[in-house]
Amino acid sequence: MNDLRSPLAKVKGLGVSPDASHHFWLQRLTALALIPLTLWFCFSIALLPEASYAHVVTWLSSPFNAVMMILIVIISFQHAHLGLQVIIEDYIADYRYRLGTILTVKFISYFMMALGVYSILKISFGGV
Repeated sequence: MNDLRSPLAKVKGLGVSPDASHHFWLQRLTALALIPLTLWFCFSIALLPEASYAHVVTWLSSPFNAVMMILIVIISFQHAHLGLQVIIEDYIADYRYRLGTILTVKFISYFMMALGVYSILKISFGGV
């Protein structure tokens, strides 16, 4: 197999990472999954009789709606995390700052996923 990397890139260990294609495809899959989920969410909210708190809680108490909302929360934050990681890797040159920023974004993303899922479950099980 031909190696098209420069000698300096070979010495530094730079080049194609096995995680790069996985990251690329995961971001595309999350974007693809968000299309029908977002359409469902927009139409579901638009079809509510009124936008009162009681109607939204009743709507979210349905198991199907609760599961769909949990999917939106998890997939949205995963997609955002992947996109922000690419931006951080492209624009922060210092390895320490880059790693720290990526870890911070990752922790915030997972925390927000957990908080969103917890909130949806609490509302759907009537613990408001």
